[in-house]
Amino acid sequence: MNSLYARQLRNGCGGPALAALFVVVVFAFGSAAPSHAQALGWEGETGVFVTPLAYTASSETERFHPVLAYHFLSAGPVIGDFHETSLELGIGKRMEIGYTHEFHTFGNDPDLSYLWQSGFDIFNAKFMLVPENSFKTKWVPALSVGGIARVGVRNVGDYQPTGVGRPTSGGHTNGSVYLVASKAIPTRLIPILLSAGVRGTDAELWGMGGSAPDWQERAFGAVAFTFKLPSRSTLTLASEASQQPHHPYGFDGQNGTTPLNIPTTLTYAARFVPTSKYKLNFDLGVAQIAGQVYGSGATGINLKARHQIGVQVSYGF
Repeated sequence: MNSLYARQLRNGCGGPALAALFVVVVFAFGSAAPSHAQALGWEGETGVFVTPLAYTASSETERFHPVLAYHFLSAGPVIGDFHETSLELGIGKRMEIGYTHEFHTFGNDPDLSYLWQSGFDIFNAKFMLVPENSFKTKWVPALSVGGIARVGVRNVGDYQPTGVGRPTSGGHTNGSVYLVASKAIPTRLIPILLSAGVRGTDAELWGMGGSAPDWQERAFGAVAFTFKLPSRSTLTLASEASQQPHHPYGFDGQNGTTPLNIPTTLTYAARFVPTSKYKLNFDLGVAQIAGQVYGSGATGINLKARHQIGVQVSYGF
């Protein structure tokens, strides 16, 4: 990234919390000091909680820059919990590649929880087409293209019958490709980060909801504010929205199936960087995933995942 404020915001943005309240509390701290933490999103790419940023896990002084992360999302009593471990490698100043493994623990609903099985593997890559503030300007955003492949997905419509306690196949593969622009705005009091993009995907809820019936174009975006705290620590508050395919594969109303309606995902995030000396950050937040997805009342289907807690820690070497 080319600007000091862009580095501040990339390093302090992510994970799903009570953003509006925090803005009021910490407004007086003013602008953020530079930090060097790295911020990996849910699927391992540099980003907010579930949406990518145009920036990469690069380093000004290293040709290769690895970042490790652990993510946890409590998706509720029906879906269960998700744990992820990620390794992302920044290559030069414009590229990153990474691998994430998702672990799943079962929910306890006897009628629905079986639709979420064991975890799967996630591979990602991103290349920055245009660095921020290119062409000797102060307004050009960073622009990147990226892709994600998810292997071994066995959730919802991708559910695989089991034999002797094991799935009878390795599951399905789905993917996403995206174009994203991100821009740091160096306001006098509070640096602001704006990010927006579009993705083509056949994944539902990043694979946690299985696959979509076909590829669809979905929009996403995020906004973040960074505040300086005592002892050179920083707090970044963010919110993001990401459209989902309307129906999961196998539950799209075709051939007499039940059409489950998946809403746009919203997150409210807080990221804390305890010191600029180490490349470390902690995330806490709330994700609005899916509640009543079919019908109403006792006869409907409620996934009970409307306000879910997520946490994350990332460390860059």
